[in-house]
Amino acid sequence: QVQLVESGGGLVQAGGSLRLSCAASRRSFTNYIMGWFRQAPGTEREVVAGISRTGVSKYYADSVKGRFAISRDNAKNTVYLQMNSLKPEDTAVYYCAADRDRLVGPQMASGMDYWGKGTLVTVSS
Repeated sequence: QVQLVESGGGLVQAGGSLRLSCAASRRSFTNYIMGWFRQAPGTEREVVAGISRTGVSKYYADSVKGRFAISRDNAKNTVYLQMNSLKPEDTAVYYCAADRDRLVGPQMASGMDYWGKGTLVTVSS
């Protein structure tokens, strides 16, 4: 079992930045790929970004490429999402997720093993 706890959400003006963090409970953190997902009201949850076990491979949804950056610190069992140039359409609940077997990429959308409870990001215009 992996417990994931997100933090760093909040209210920010358009054009601003936020950094989300996700702390994982297990020492075997390096066995898992990590991903960030988001869900806006009335929409389906979507993949935002993913990162491989070593941090070498990364995936980004087209909507966030060039603005968001995912990273991980395996010594701290933590994954981050740096969000820059935020837009009102980035408003959503952001979830951290972990999976032992998947590869990083759009296929992450089909499901992950473990999920955090989410943190709300609100971008005002």
